[in-house]
Amino acid sequence: MTLATEGAEDSKRRSSVWVILLIFTRLGLTSFGGPIAHLGYFREEFIARRRWMSEAEYADMVALAQFLPGPASSQVGFAIGVLRGGFLGGLAAWAGFTLPSVFLLIAFAYGTAGFDSPLAASVLHGLKIVAVAVVAQAVWGMARSLCPDRERATIAVLAVLIIAFVGGSLGQISAIVLGGLIGLLIANRLPDATSATSAASSHTHLAMPLSRGAGAALLLTAIALLGALPLLHHLNIGGQEIALFDAFYRAGALVFGGGHVVLPLLQDSVVDAGWVTPDAFMAGYGATQAVPGPLFTFAAYLGFVSGPEPHGWSGAAIALAAVFLPGLLLMMGALPYWDTLRRFKSARAAMAGINAAVVGVLGAALYDPVWTSAILNLKDFTLAVIAFVLLMAWKAPAWMVVVGTALGAVVFAQIP
Repeated sequence: MTLATEGAEDSKRRSSVWVILLIFTRLGLTSFGGPIAHLGYFREEFIARRRWMSEAEYADMVALAQFLPGPASSQVGFAIGVLRGGFLGGLAAWAGFTLPSVFLLIAFAYGTAGFDSPLAASVLHGLKIVAVAVVAQAVWGMARSLCPDRERATIAVLAVLIIAFVGGSLGQISAIVLGGLIGLLIANRLPDATSATSAASSHTHLAMPLSRGAGAALLLTAIALLGALPLLHHLNIGGQEIALFDAFYRAGALVFGGGHVVLPLLQDSVVDAGWVTPDAFMAGYGATQAVPGPLFTFAAYLGFVSGPEPHGWSGAAIALAAVFLPGLLLMMGALPYWDTLRRFKSARAAMAGINAAVVGVLGAALYDPVWTSAILNLKDFTLAVIAFVLLMAWKAPAWMVVVGTALGAVVFAQIP
């Protein structure tokens, strides 16, 4: 490949920061259903529709996010923004995806939103149903690309079995680790991991605008803050601002397995400390289920309603920045090393196994919690099938399917 060709290829992989912000803002306004569904929305937008990256590159990002603590969908979105527009692109992606739900939750904190009416309950249930269709679409598409042979299909099934019997974040991480180990053991039987095609694909790398030295510095910073913030709080340096930042940073740094896992950590930090009442905590949690975007935005609500100063908008800003910061630092710090690892034959084989395991992890999540929390009767199943067909066969925009399914749930609720 000539330098001119490389430059042309690189220019194709760049996008305006404003374009990234607009795309992720739309996703932030329409991405319901939790982190697994968000990954489905991202895949549809950036692989199937815009072709910003390959299926394998996207699976690499998802696999890396599964290994790291923090909000997986936000980490993947941030990485996509960095890949397309540098560090400012990453910030634009994070802001666009995150701020819509932040503003909605703060509006709820002001008392301008209510979620207790039957109509609101029907809409919320419709949003859960559309998540079934979105995740099913993602699992189907990724399975076709990442499990094209019986070896990798078997790895995906083994991943489902592990999650079924182990469960939780431990089951997810164990499934991904086992997938990588099996990929190494059967490397010679994985065509895509050893063929010339795979070797060529390794040149389509994740061109992150960050050196490995800078990546190492970010990783060390994330770890250092985890130890320094409690020390500053213990020494009473920085007052309540540091105490608030420390509580939410620790919650964001210790969460594996998705946004819902952060809830008990946040409850321990803010309710037990007397900063937020139990009623306000549970009311905010209920509202968080009804808004799009990452569940971690619940932190902004808690910072806003917390008792001691800072609270209000300043408290929301501190809590929001603190809960997301460790996951984004770790993701940004790890990505510069990811591309180098992918160039080795053994690493490609391991990644082929990991990618197959990711399909199994998403497949297990499709059943629990996505299916089990949404499909309660035949009417729910009918709506989910309609949404799936609209996405897969009719190629309808995701936001239209979200709105249509929510309205359909309202109509079906009126039918005995």
